[in-house]
Amino acid sequence: MSRPNEEGLYTLSNRQGMRVLVSARGATLVSWLTPDSGGRMADVLLGYPDRSGYQDNSTAYFGALVGRWANRIDGARFTLDGVDYQLDPNDRGNHLHGGGTGFHQAEWTARQDDAGLSLTLESPAGEGGYPGTLKVAVRYELNDDGALSIVYEASTDAPTPVNLTSHPYFNLNGGASDIGDHLLSIAADDYLPIDSTGIPLGVEPVDGTPFDFRQPAAIGPRLRLDEQLKNKQMKDALGFDHCYSLRGGRSAEPREVARVFDPATRRTLTVSTTEPGLQFYSGNYLEGVIGRRPEPYAIHDGFCLEAQAFPDQVNGPDAEAVILRPGQVYRQTTIYRLGV
Repeated sequence: MSRPNEEGLYTLSNRQGMRVLVSARGATLVSWLTPDSGGRMADVLLGYPDRSGYQDNSTAYFGALVGRWANRIDGARFTLDGVDYQLDPNDRGNHLHGGGTGFHQAEWTARQDDAGLSLTLESPAGEGGYPGTLKVAVRYELNDDGALSIVYEASTDAPTPVNLTSHPYFNLNGGASDIGDHLLSIAADDYLPIDSTGIPLGVEPVDGTPFDFRQPAAIGPRLRLDEQLKNKQMKDALGFDHCYSLRGGRSAEPREVARVFDPATRRTLTVSTTEPGLQFYSGNYLEGVIGRRPEPYAIHDGFCLEAQAFPDQVNGPDAEAVILRPGQVYRQTTIYRLGV
C-alpha cells in the first residue's frame, strides 16, 4: 500500500508519462500532467497553488467529488415519502453541491494499491439536512491508454436522494489561453434551460440554439452570443452552466457522450458515462480566483463536463430514480480519457 507524498497527494501514473494527483480532501483531482502532440507535458487541470486552497473549496470546487447532491435543488428543499426536508441553502436560496458540509469538504479515507486509489466516506444522517447515513466509495484508476475511470458506489440505512459527480476544470492547452478555441461535441439532442438561479425550466431541443454541440463547434464564438445565451429568464448569463439530456438516458455500461479537441496542442478529451445528464460549465465565475499560475484565473479559463442526474430531479416527476433506499446500491461510472 502506497502512502501520500509530503503534500498529502496520491499519484496515479501510466506508461505515457501521465500523472494524476489526488487528494483525500474532497476526493479531489488536483492535477493531471499529460503530453501534447509534441510530447510536451502540461497540467490540464485548474487548481489551487497549495493544499491550503482546498481547505475551503466551496467557491470553485476544483476537482472535487461533490454530493450528496451534485448541482442544484430548488429552494433547498424536497419531500420524500411524505416528509419535508430542508437542506443547506448555499446558492441564491437553492442547495448546491451538497451545501457547506458537502463531500468536497470532507476528509476521505484513502487506500492505494498497484491498480489505483480507493476512497471511502460515511456521511451521517442529518448532514446538510439529508436523511439516512450514507456510505460512499469511489475508485480512481488510470490506464495506459490515458483513461481515468471513476467508479462510485453508495449505500444507505434510510431513503435519501443521491446524485454524485466529479468537478474537474479542464484546459487542454495547459492554461496558455482560455477555452475559446476548444472544439466541443456533446451527444445530446435536448438541454435544460434554466432560470436566473440555475434551476431548470423544462427540457428543450438544442436545434437552432447556441446549445447545439451535436457537431464539433468552437466554444468561444458561442460565449459571445450573449443575447442567445440569456434565454429563458437567465438574465445574468456569463456563459454555459446547463445540463444536457444525453441520448439513451442512463446506461448499464459507460458510453462516449462528449469530446473536446484543442487545435493548438492536439490534445483530445473524451467523456464516457453511465449517467443520463451532463452539465457543461464554461468557468463563468473564475474571475479573480487564485490558482497555480502567477496571475489569477479569468472567466472561461477552464470548463467542466460533469456526468450526473438532472438538476432538481428530486423535485420532479422522475424523483424516484434518484432516491436510494436501504438494500439498494448506487452505482455510477464516468471515464475521462486524454490523448492526442
